[in-house]
Amino acid sequence: MSQDFYFLLMPGFSAIGFISALEPLRVANRFRGELYRWHVLSADGGAVLASNGMSVNADAALEPLKKGATLMVVAGFEPLKFATPALEHWLRRLDHDGVTLGAIDTGACVLAEAGLLDGHRLTLHWEAIDAFKESYPQLTVTQELFEIDRRRITCAGGTASIDLMLDLIAQSHGPELAIQVSEQFVLSRIRPRKDHQRMQIATRYGINNKKLVQVIGEMEQHTEPPLSTLALADAIKVTRRQLERLFRLHLNDTPSNFYLGLRLEKPGSYCARAI
Repeated sequence: MSQDFYFLLMPGFSAIGFISALEPLRVANRFRGELYRWHVLSADGGAVLASNGMSVNADAALEPLKKGATLMVVAGFEPLKFATPALEHWLRRLDHDGVTLGAIDTGACVLAEAGLLDGHRLTLHWEAIDAFKESYPQLTVTQELFEIDRRRITCAGGTASIDLMLDLIAQSHGPELAIQVSEQFVLSRIRPRKDHQRMQIATRYGINNKKLVQVIGEMEQHTEPPLSTLALADAIKVTRRQLERLFRLHLNDTPSNFYLGLRLEKPGSYCARAI
């Protein structure tokens, strides 16, 4: 019996997040027959523009889905700009009807706004996590590649969508099929959900000093409000002078200036409610 996946594309959705979720289903069918069927939905049934300008035709508008189906909300920038009361009502109705609800990238914002992530573990793209926490402080957010918590599935987007789908394929049809599918994408390994969304700090900045890696991690976790230089030094058990020496030696910078750069790079509020 085929399993149905529905993808609700929000305007400005992430094309790579969507394609990375759909393609593993196609390849699984290539090896085992019609295991999966997929359908593309939009709010009005019309074509939807991705963030890269690509236009994708929808198969249908918001329609009733049968119990056992899975709906994935795929979004990108400004996910709540088009999250209308009618859309939220439809999502709540699907939940009532036993549909598994999921989200790719910032699609989690849409589910959260509809009150459908309360009491569930979730994740979304690392760049939007801080803004999401500010808007929905009551929700449990992780930085995993994906989360599967009962009838809720969330994913960081990008190529993490492949990892999510490979995990779902393995659960339903065995790890051998998941490996076959992954090899078609020339993947060296299947990443578990606990893998890091971002490159390790040491790799990103080309450093190997453990104290410096640790303090940059503290900075990234505390952008608003920022910690004082003294508090950062205390966190890694060095003096303020030692901390300044570390930054000067390895990054040719000061702790305060480096910290400011991190904070300025912080994106706007992806999950800000539409006015």
